Amino acid sequence: MQSAPTPANESTRIAALRLLNILDTEPEERFDRLTRMAKRLFSVPIAQVTLVDSERQWFKSSFGVDDRETSRDVSFCAHAILGDDIMLVPDAFQDERFIDNPLVAGKPGIRFYAGCPLKVGNENLGTLCVIDDKPRSFDEEERQLLRDLAEMVEKELSAVQLATTDHLTMLSNRRGFETLARHSLNLCRRMKHPASLLFFDLDGFKEINDTHGHAEGDRALKTFAQALLAVFRDSDVVGRLGGDEFVVLLSGTSRDNSLAALSRLQEWLCHHSKSAQHGYEVRFSVGQVDFDPGKPDSIEDLLARADSTMYTQKRTTERNGQRR
Repeated sequence: MQSAPTPANESTRIAALRLLNILDTEPEERFDRLTRMAKRLFSVPIAQVTLVDSERQWFKSSFGVDDRETSRDVSFCAHAILGDDIMLVPDAFQDERFIDNPLVAGKPGIRFYAGCPLKVGNENLGTLCVIDDKPRSFDEEERQLLRDLAEMVEKELSAVQLATTDHLTMLSNRRGFETLARHSLNLCRRMKHPASLLFFDLDGFKEINDTHGHAEGDRALKTFAQALLAVFRDSDVVGRLGGDEFVVLLSGTSRDNSLAALSRLQEWLCHHSKSAQHGYEVRFSVGQVDFDPGKPDSIEDLLARADSTMYTQKRTTERNGQRR
C-alpha cells in the first residue's frame, strides 16, 4: 500500500479547510442530495463528499458507508487531491498503490474508484467520489457528469466559506477567525509554543466617515486590512471582528517580535498616508496579551483581555491628545 504524499501547499490547504468550520458537523440535505444523485446516476453502492484533514479523511456526506471518517493513510481521496481532475482507479487489484489497502482487502471492498477534487479558492479540500465493489470502466460522458456534480458541491462549499469571510476586507470574520485561532492555539499548547494576540481599533474612524464619507471609511478599513496582511506572517491568523476592530494571533513568537511587527505596521501606514494623500491618516490603538501554553486560556478569554487592554490604551491616547 502507498500512502499519498503531502501536497506542497498543505499548510494553506489545511488553513482553508479549517476556515470552513465544517468538519464534524451534522449531515446536511444540500450535500446529501448530491451524493444520492451520484449514487443513482452511476449505479454504485457508495458515493461520498469527502474532506481530507491533516490526519484523517472525513465524510460530510456518505451513502453506502456508515463510518464518518477513515485514516488519511489509507484514503484514496488523499491521492485524488494531488491533481486537478478526476482520479480514476478502474480496478484496485491492478493498482500497486491500493492492492493491499485495508479498504480494498477488507470492508467496504473497494475495486473501482473515481474521485473529482473539490476546490475552494485555490485549494483542493476533498473530493466527490463514487466507489464500486466491482471493477468497471468510466467513459468521458461519465467523467463530465462527475465533474458537473463536483462543481455543484463546490458551490455549496463556497456558500459555507462566505459565512466565515468579511466581504469588505476579505479577511476572516469573527467566526472564521475564532475557528482558525482555536486551531492555532491548540497547536501552540501541544508544542509548548508561546503566542500573542493583538486587538486593534482604528483611531478617528468616525471622523473619517463624517468628514470624507462612508466610501472613504470603507477605503480606510481595506487599507488597514492590506497593511496587516503585508506586515504579518502567512502563519499568523488575521481577522476583522466587525466595525473598525481587527485582530491578529501570532503563534510561536515572543513579545519582542510582536512589538517589532507593530513598529513595521506603523511604518507601512505612515508611508501609505504620505503617498495616498487622502487627507487623513489611518491610525490605531492596540491591546496585546500573551498566551501561555501551560494555562487553559481560550481564544474568547484572550480576546476579552486584549479588548480591555486596547481600550485602556485608547483612553490614555485620547486624554493625552486633549491635553495637547
